[in-house]
Order: sequence, then C-alpha cells, then structure tokens
Amino acid sequence: MKIKQLLSIRNILLYLLMIVISLIFMIPLIWMISTSLKTQFEVFTWPPKFIPTIAHWENYRIALTKYPFFKFVTNTSLLVVLNIAGELLSVPLVAYGFARLRFKFKDTLFILMVATMILPLQIKLIPLYVLYSKLDWIDTYLPLVIPSLFGNPFFIFLMIQYMKTIPKDLDDAARIDGAGTFTILYQIILPLCKPALTVIIIYTFLWSWNAFLEPLIYLRDYSKYTIQLGLQMYQGYSGVEWNLYMAATLVTILPILILYFFVQKSLIGGIASVGIKG
Repeated sequence: MKIKQLLSIRNILLYLLMIVISLIFMIPLIWMISTSLKTQFEVFTWPPKFIPTIAHWENYRIALTKYPFFKFVTNTSLLVVLNIAGELLSVPLVAYGFARLRFKFKDTLFILMVATMILPLQIKLIPLYVLYSKLDWIDTYLPLVIPSLFGNPFFIFLMIQYMKTIPKDLDDAARIDGAGTFTILYQIILPLCKPALTVIIIYTFLWSWNAFLEPLIYLRDYSKYTIQLGLQMYQGYSGVEWNLYMAATLVTILPILILYFFVQKSLIGGIASVGIKG
C-alpha cells in the first residue's frame, strides 16, 4: 500500500512539474493574447499587466480589416495546397525508385540527393533568383510551387526509409498477379505509408504557411502577398501597432494550433515509426 501511495505521489509531482513547465512555455502565447486586447498606450505601461483593464475585442476587427488580411490568407492557402499536392506527387515516385527498384548509379544518385540537404537555402537564393529571372517567373507563384514537384530531399529520405521496412514479398506477389510498377506503388505500397505521408503533409503545411524569405524575394505585387508578408504591414514607418500586430499574428497561428491539436498523435506516431523502422 505504501508503495502505491509513493507511486501516486510521484505521479502527482511529475504532473505538477509538467504543468509548470508548460505554463512557462506558454508565457509568450499568453502575452500575445494579452497584448492583442490592450490599447496601444496600455501595451507600454510599467509594470506590465497580463490582464488588460478593458478587453478591446475590436482590435481583432480593426486588424483584420485595416489590410486585406483574408486576401493574404487565400494566397497562402493556395500555396499550401499546391505544395502539398506537389510533394505527394513527386516524393513517393522518387522514394519508390530508390527503395524498390534496381538501376545503374542508384547509390551515387542517392548520395547526391542526400547531399543536397547539406546546402543551406541562403546559398541557393542568388542562383535560383537568376534562373527564375531568366524564366520570367519573378512576381509569380511558380518559384514557390515548382520546386515541390521535384520532391524535398528530406521527405524523400524519410519515405525511402519507411518503404524499406515493407516486405518485398508484397511486390513479388503483386507482379505474379500481373500488377505493374505504378499499380504496386499506388495500390499496395502507399496505403501502408500513411504515417510517413502524414509527416509530409503536416511539415509541408507548416513550411508553406510560415514561409517568409522566399515570398519576400520573389513576390512584388501587393495582391499576391502571403500572410507572413502581410504581417509586416503592421510594422509601419510610424511605428509598430503592437496590439493590432499581435491580434493579426494570433489569428495567423490559429490554423497551426488547430492542425496540431487534431493530428498530434498521427504526427508523433508517424515520426516515431519512421525513426524506429528506418
């Protein structure tokens, strides 16, 4: 009985510790919510107050109507959908070739593919900008979408490692029944790769939704701005309207929080399965 009591006390202490740690990590989010409900003057009061004197919910209406916020959301959502579709189209094809097929220079090409992950994005910006300028793609969404059609090396690597854990006997049995390469890929292999595909979808959504540097470089037309570029408008030359800026930013991160709430088990399980089985 004493042992059970000690274990229960230990569990309670562990839960309390995790709650405290989670609250510490949530301080920036709590401060963001607090700032979004304050007046511009109250933001800079000292000592700072977490709870505003009067909650100014109209800050959200002003923030979302002062600039074409929903236009930016629509533009970003379009890029998210196109990038996810591009990755789901290209990554399984490339990964299946490396994981299941035999061809000349396979190992060399795999090494080159993995080596591309070493190159930082900043190194590729200038040559890519020159290339896209020659193709007359500047101020279009093409530089932000077309790369996904060639597959992200990180996603390809994850998918290869996952596909290698699937028994090749399934491929052989399907070929005996007359199935071709694409039939095996799309009707047998991919249905078994749902955890890896979930990881691809979620990370592509996060990277496309939060992308700032590349849209900043390639987009010039105000009507084509993404949501991250639109947030910069709240930082005007006359100073940052912090209450409106925090209100708009909070609305921006809500889709990410909602997405993570619904897919956290699939995401964690997918990453764990890829890591363990790889």
